[in-house]
Amino acid sequence: MLFSLSNKAAHEIESPCIVIGVSDGGSLSPSAASIDSASGGAIKRLLESRDVATALGKTTFLHHLEGVSAERILLIGFGKQKKLDRARYDRACLAAGKALRDHPMTDCHICIHEHELSGAGFGWKLRQAALAIYRANYRYTATKPIKSDSPTPLESASFQAEDKYQSQIDQAAGLGLGFHKARELGDLPPNICNPAYLAQEASAIAREYSGVELEILDEEQMADLGMDALLGVSRGSSNSARLIILKYSGGAEDQKPVVLVGKGITFDSGGLSMKSPENMIQMKFDMCGAAGVMGAFLACVEMRTRVNVICVVAAAENMPDGNAYRPGDVVTSMSGKTIEVLNTDAEGRLVLCDALTYSQRFEPHSIIDVATLTGACVVALGHHASGLLSNDDELANALVSAGDDVVDRAWRMPLWDDYQSQLDSPVADMQNVGGMSAGMITAGCFLSRFATGQRWAHLDVAGSAWKWGEKEGATGRPVGLLTRYLMSFDSADIEQNAS
Repeated sequence: MLFSLSNKAAHEIESPCIVIGVSDGGSLSPSAASIDSASGGAIKRLLESRDVATALGKTTFLHHLEGVSAERILLIGFGKQKKLDRARYDRACLAAGKALRDHPMTDCHICIHEHELSGAGFGWKLRQAALAIYRANYRYTATKPIKSDSPTPLESASFQAEDKYQSQIDQAAGLGLGFHKARELGDLPPNICNPAYLAQEASAIAREYSGVELEILDEEQMADLGMDALLGVSRGSSNSARLIILKYSGGAEDQKPVVLVGKGITFDSGGLSMKSPENMIQMKFDMCGAAGVMGAFLACVEMRTRVNVICVVAAAENMPDGNAYRPGDVVTSMSGKTIEVLNTDAEGRLVLCDALTYSQRFEPHSIIDVATLTGACVVALGHHASGLLSNDDELANALVSAGDDVVDRAWRMPLWDDYQSQLDSPVADMQNVGGMSAGMITAGCFLSRFATGQRWAHLDVAGSAWKWGEKEGATGRPVGLLTRYLMSFDSADIEQNAS
């Protein structure tokens, strides 16, 4: 979707649709006031008569207002003004974007970022509104094309702002592209999106963008490196595993890279510890960690963010056959540490542990792994926040702050040594599960053993990367959080977002 800026008076703008925000107890924004004045007070009258809903996310279309050049006005409710915060603002903007996507128009003019929001500058509101419009414009079409008589997503949108805010909508477009890539990869069926397909997607990124390098390791190369934990997971599948390494050198030559590690289990049957049918049906989403890091990588490359970043994707399928790894097996990881397998459905940590060990060769500034790792995360945090565990307070705080800024939030959980004993094994250095209690935390404890001496964080996105049982599919998270963290390494970005 193409973004542009226009500072022309709202009532004079010729567009299929102008989008303005309204709230209960708030004043009209400049553009809303302009339209109200030109139409002889139509907006205020409709608000006073309650013919326009101001509840959060509610939408109302007005057609051919006298004195207004646009064909229609879309009013989006921001709810009670005194309750409006960044998260509610984001929800309202997403609702506006969905209404536009599902309406027969391909162009619009957006003014919702003018709406009053305590503690947020104009630049932040503009970027977040533009990102929300871009995100909401997504529609899955890979195996279900849009019908000829159905509404089509927006092709372009202009925003009410001066030219000096160009960087904010450029950031929104880059972030939006990353979200869309992550959602598309997550939504693809597993017979298409397998480890080889993820490798092809990485190859396409490397071909399209200068400054991107790609390396793909096959199973023979991984075996030479001793990645028996990762390869143990893939043994039962006819689709061979891949370790995908994308490198982008946007920062200074001496800047240590940030390494993003993604769990890319393109389908998880549970292996021999097979899932029930109702739980297995959604397991194409078990590669959303990989989709998220690839989306964040793409967003940074698209924006030419001045940061060095490496994206490592551990891609495999977890399937049952006569060669599949078994409960009771002991596998040796690339680090040399041995792991007793108690549950073959706890496979994500096995592919990640080898990827974490491999990532240390880059002498990174920090390592962040992302995975749909545990159902326990969904029990603890629902679908609203990603779970965060880290061995470094500064890194954890930076990730939480990045997520808060772009409304892609995470919540830090404890990584105390008290939990480590739950992984004790009589026949190996550790077992791959720690029992029912504190399942998200013990999974993080397991991974922490492969990040010793590193600034490391783990994001469990089992609840945030898609909503269980919903038809919307993948969300694209945590592309926003990761990209915003990476953007913080760019001094130009710090200056641009100061206002």
